[in-house]
Amino acid sequence: MKHELTLMAVHAHPDDEVLGTGGLLARCAAEGVRTVLVTCTNGEQGDDAGGVKPGEEGHDATEVAARRLAELRESADLLKIRHLELLGYRDSGMAGWSTNDDPAAFANVPLEESAGRLAELMEHYRPQVVVTYDENGGYGHPDHIQAHRIALAAAEKTGVPDKLYYTAIPRSGIRRMFDGIREAGIEIDFDPPEDFGTPDELVTSTLDVSPHWEAKREALRAHASQEENIFLLRLPDEMQRSVFSFEAFVRKQCRVQAPDTEDDLFAGLR
Repeated sequence: MKHELTLMAVHAHPDDEVLGTGGLLARCAAEGVRTVLVTCTNGEQGDDAGGVKPGEEGHDATEVAARRLAELRESADLLKIRHLELLGYRDSGMAGWSTNDDPAAFANVPLEESAGRLAELMEHYRPQVVVTYDENGGYGHPDHIQAHRIALAAAEKTGVPDKLYYTAIPRSGIRRMFDGIREAGIEIDFDPPEDFGTPDELVTSTLDVSPHWEAKREALRAHASQEENIFLLRLPDEMQRSVFSFEAFVRKQCRVQAPDTEDDLFAGLR
């Protein structure tokens, strides 16, 4: 039985859906592909109103979660995501934070439980393509790593997806972007280490999402409570256009005939 072409993106927090897959989600929606976003946590360890950080006086995790989930719904609408699924786990916080020790934190939830819930969603939606993070969660965040683990476990348990991808930021692209930022005299509080990002030779799939770059930017702006942490929104328009117009991925599983390098994650499926 042939199922509707479906993309499932498995992300850790509200706002994660935009940077690595916002263009993909918007492009797929425009092409008539059914899009499903699974967000694993409620983002309690994000900034509170006025930029109050976790652990600081006045930070209310419950209020933060409510605000971030509302922003997530707005972002999903802007990207034309058809189905938003919330697993509702507690944000574990960055690696090394005391919140990592909370038994209810997503990173501490038994894998069989969280992967089992995701497997049920895969069985329901039958996505041919699943996208998540690499083994390091992109940059070592415990929730990103756990999202990677449950996505792989659910895919193996169900056997549903034909193709599975990791989001990627090619190292050459990072170097070009930060060289441009320095040349423009823009001051930012982040300087990536040499090994940040994905080695270019591992990237299998590069997507032109330029028709959707503004939708991606607006979806990122929808996460206004976290804007202080999103330096890309402080770049000039032309630099934002360049950064938001392409997305890269590493193909890790493929059960159909597809080229070694792709410009379409559904190559071999349509």
